[in-house]
Amino acid sequence: MTLAPPRYAFEDRLDQWIERRAAEPVYLDEENGMWRLLDHATVSRVLSDPATFSSDFSGLTPVQEDFEAFRTGMFLTMDPPNHRKLRTLVSQAFTPRTVAGLEPRIREITEELLDGVAGRGRFDIVDVLAYPLPILVIAELLGIPAQDRELFEKWAKVLFSGDQLTESSTMAEIEAALQMIAPTIREMNEYVLAHIRYHRANPSDGLTSKLVRASVDGESLTDQEIVGFVALLLVAGHITTTALIGNATISFDRHPAAADTLRGDPSKLPAALEEVLRCLPPFNELGRRTTTEVELGGRTIPANSIVMANIASANRDPGVFADPEGFDIARTPNPHLTFGHGIHFCLGTPLARMEGRIAFEALYRRYSALSVARDEPVEFQNPAMIVSVRKLPLEVEPR
Repeated sequence: MTLAPPRYAFEDRLDQWIERRAAEPVYLDEENGMWRLLDHATVSRVLSDPATFSSDFSGLTPVQEDFEAFRTGMFLTMDPPNHRKLRTLVSQAFTPRTVAGLEPRIREITEELLDGVAGRGRFDIVDVLAYPLPILVIAELLGIPAQDRELFEKWAKVLFSGDQLTESSTMAEIEAALQMIAPTIREMNEYVLAHIRYHRANPSDGLTSKLVRASVDGESLTDQEIVGFVALLLVAGHITTTALIGNATISFDRHPAAADTLRGDPSKLPAALEEVLRCLPPFNELGRRTTTEVELGGRTIPANSIVMANIASANRDPGVFADPEGFDIARTPNPHLTFGHGIHFCLGTPLARMEGRIAFEALYRRYSALSVARDEPVEFQNPAMIVSVRKLPLEVEPR
């Protein structure tokens, strides 16, 4: 049986978003009481104005005691000045130079993973490469012992599932989902705290020791703040790369001429991967809370409202992107908002871009052709959580 080409659930809603954006780029979603923002200018404004559009949802979302430990250093959900302090300290350790220095080891890991399926004409790209690569890189970056890296894989699988949630989930359902992953959060917290304390007593050149040593104006990161950053790195860093590799595989399968171009000239991969990120952003929406009454798109939004900045719609705004529904691997400029905008621009962006580029350089060097298998179903992640694949069987032709 030949299956239809894989299609993401959110793509079925794109036409609706696009049609609504033209008529009403800012609207109240009556079903859940949230405001939806669809155009590039409004989404950019919201993401770049933390004073008006806060990332701190304290008091508006369920709180589990086990999650409080991670919030201390999770600057993704912080506003200035705490955000500035923590990001500055973390940036001292997680520098562009640190990331660039990982390239030889990322290449080695990539080759080792693909060696595991050498000679095979079919394999699952998620199982073989997209999922383990970022886990192994993050674990090595942090100096996690090799025998403990399976723990990171186990934690990631629990944290990424969220299969019981939908876009219309109630607070009670969200609370129940949090309760289910609380034991994993507790285990992570205890393990990472012990790891940090070990590195305080036994300094090295790794990222954990660098985080321990980071200091600005006499202020350093506490152990718990480092735990929060490690959790952020594990979750956000892993999701972004796994999604990028899987989404790029599907995008290049849909556009074989683009794949042929990239196989012949891998130097075009960086721009091509940016186009993948524009068209298939791992996170469709980013939430913010209004700190005061504000006007957006001609609508007055009350204080303490939740606004959802729709990245997928903004990335296809015809006022910013020529032929927004097209897939152009040479698109330039490409001001997509997939990695955020403003003070919360993703700190791990260079790492995700590097891992994606290295992965496809290796794939195109090894295989003269690769395509999504049409006799096995593609399994997607929960669309309410992330735009990514969980299972993606490939047919390949080794060179």
